[in-house]
Amino acid sequence: MGSNNISRRKKNHKLKNFIFYLIFGLIFTGVTAPLIIFHGPFTNVKKTIVDASMTTLSHQWIAKMFLSDAEIQKIRSEDIVKIVQQGTNNLIKFANTHDNSVERYNISNGIKFTGYLLIIKDPTRVKVGYSNKLGTEGELTSQIAQDNGAVAAINAGGFSDSSSTNTQFTGTGGKPTGLIMSNGIIKFNDITNPDKKLDVTAITKKAQLLVGPYSLNELKRLSVTDAVSFGPALVVDGKGTISSGDGGWGIAPRTAIGQRTDGAIILLAINGRTTKSLGASLKDVQNIMLKYGAYSASNLDGGSSTTMYNNGSIINNPCNALGERAVPSAFIVKP
Repeated sequence: MGSNNISRRKKNHKLKNFIFYLIFGLIFTGVTAPLIIFHGPFTNVKKTIVDASMTTLSHQWIAKMFLSDAEIQKIRSEDIVKIVQQGTNNLIKFANTHDNSVERYNISNGIKFTGYLLIIKDPTRVKVGYSNKLGTEGELTSQIAQDNGAVAAINAGGFSDSSSTNTQFTGTGGKPTGLIMSNGIIKFNDITNPDKKLDVTAITKKAQLLVGPYSLNELKRLSVTDAVSFGPALVVDGKGTISSGDGGWGIAPRTAIGQRTDGAIILLAINGRTTKSLGASLKDVQNIMLKYGAYSASNLDGGSSTTMYNNGSIINNPCNALGERAVPSAFIVKP
């Protein structure tokens, strides 16, 4: 009986030691891992985390807790995205064959990211859709598509991180930023200076995709019918705009739109923030667009907003915990 008690005490002692070392290991890892990441030799890992955290309002504390503003600025200055104005004489001219087909491709880069790409042969089918509750709250990309009878859609323009009632970080999509134009009508605009150039993604009356900095007056002169405010431009006149680094936005879910010289529109959605797909950098998106023949291309709102709809369902994996996120606008593909 006594030996059984001794054996039990030894087992309990070993169990307590195991639990102690397990807790100690977790605490030690939790304390030292950030120090190793931000002050160790792994510069690429540090840069990726800094870029990713600084491009969101709600996660900037991750970088600022361990690095000074000067250190953060130095890291982010390594990335150069050229601001290139499209030459109006270089806008593509094409003979639209009104081909109603939609090509779909699976996108993969090993364990880094997965996603989907759609090629819309007839660019006149691509328009800007918007929330029916614009100014109050957004709607799901799938709902905007269904409201317009669209066969495909991706989320488009950005919005602030406060709701219409000024509740921080609720992300209702009800407070857009910049411009939303649909079928020649301005549905939302908070740009007060009509000559100020800001990043937009727009489509002209001739179904030409405009990307990069444009003013409201320029959009009017170029007969733009559909537009949202977002960027940066990733491909201009057939050339990538990222000349150094990865674009400076870290890796995340990404949404983008492009156009080939034959007029076909390219829609892209990259999954992210999961173990199966971490996410893509802006440079990754640029390279995909160039690979598929983009003459012009622009980044759109990404992160939790990234959504692609096709043939009645969402085909990507939105990283938002609740599924699709409400957004103010989407690029939709009419039947």
